[in-house]
Amino acid sequence: MKAADRGLEYIGASRVEGPLVVVQKVRDAGYDELVEIKGPGGAPRLGRVLEVSEDNALVQVLEGTEGLSGATLSARFLGESLKLPVAKEMLGRVFDGLGRPADGGPMPLSGDRRDVNGAPINPVSRRYPREFIQTGISAIDGMNALVRGQKLPVFSGNGLPHDRVCAQLVRQAKLPGDSAEFSIVFAAMGVKRDVADFFMRDFAASGALGRVAMFLSLADAPGLERLLTPRAALTLAEHLAFDLGHHVLVVLTDMTNYCESLRETGTARGEIPGRKGYPGYLYSDLASIYERAGRVEGSTGSITQTAILTMPSDDISHPVPDLTGYITEGQIVLERDLFQRGVYPPIAGLPSLSRLMKDGVGEGYTRADHPALASQLFACYAYVKRVRALADIIGEEELNAGDKLYMRFGEAFEKRFLTQGEHEDRSIETTLDLGWEILSMLPRGELHRVSAALLDSHYKGKEG
Repeated sequence: MKAADRGLEYIGASRVEGPLVVVQKVRDAGYDELVEIKGPGGAPRLGRVLEVSEDNALVQVLEGTEGLSGATLSARFLGESLKLPVAKEMLGRVFDGLGRPADGGPMPLSGDRRDVNGAPINPVSRRYPREFIQTGISAIDGMNALVRGQKLPVFSGNGLPHDRVCAQLVRQAKLPGDSAEFSIVFAAMGVKRDVADFFMRDFAASGALGRVAMFLSLADAPGLERLLTPRAALTLAEHLAFDLGHHVLVVLTDMTNYCESLRETGTARGEIPGRKGYPGYLYSDLASIYERAGRVEGSTGSITQTAILTMPSDDISHPVPDLTGYITEGQIVLERDLFQRGVYPPIAGLPSLSRLMKDGVGEGYTRADHPALASQLFACYAYVKRVRALADIIGEEELNAGDKLYMRFGEAFEKRFLTQGEHEDRSIETTLDLGWEILSMLPRGELHRVSAALLDSHYKGKEG
């Protein structure tokens, strides 16, 4: 529709089905354009154009179509997609999934309104992610370190403590030795009210809320809101990072709920489903969210992204974690076996991986011994897994002395290195020293991934 036609109101719809309305004889409607839908005597409802064909527009209504009649409803096309007013003052505030205040405060005073879909970053202008972000969690900092500008998701399962890990991450994340502004944008999609209350209470009690902007789309919110929530959150993050120079950590939970809403929308539109009923464009849709993280030339800020998702039936090959793994640079995996044995956080030692860790740790970032120590811990713990598998077959008493020593190392690694208090914030120095202490349970001759110089400096065990 042309600018002169924006005041036109279209009466009637050829079809009203589920959350969808088909408006006929629409001129120049655009994809993703906002639409105001009204029923007789009812309050306006917000909709979004999903598809345009000839002179018809398919509109998804945010609050649903209950009570609307195709013969009497009216539609007014607003000529723009959803825009969010952005300002630094949004830190410390709580918003709904569309960026409307949910804490009783006023709308942010800002003349800067940004399209929530963002603008693509020119690949040539991207800077390589570097520099360490300390989370205070040894299993992450020591072996799967998070780097500024990285995308590092958390793969979890129903009943696992990903909410607690997420809250701990938000509370404790910091830039060690750097005075730059560090902010957090937190977006929750399809979470229950008690979970949302947990996050708000936790952030407020710890004092973290002052540097956090929260976007909460609750489980009873419309599915369309869930699809817009991460985009609204990332729009604020881009303003903080690329306009104001902040280093921003964006936490998105739960991306599986987001994908379920995407599947529901595709089903309502009659699209041909892909794997497990998800739309064929699931990969590109997820990429449009994940690829908004990074660093760009000309800006001192960065956006680092941690997306938390629950794997149905703990299936890591499910389409959501599978496609997420292709787009992001590693994953932190929560393991049910560790959780059932009382390990918190139950971060799996072997499936977890940070592909960019090598570029953000070591001399000048954390400590010179960090890369070699992490590699040796991985190698030794991998051997522990093989020894445990053998012990399941022949019995632990039949193992040789060396394998029994590895069994004790594995127990110490899980109970002392991986396990820590929910409010225990370990510095990177504490994490690395603890790693050496546990590694020193093994004979020096077993440690092939660290140099002799590092062993001379840090090894505390017996020669051999």
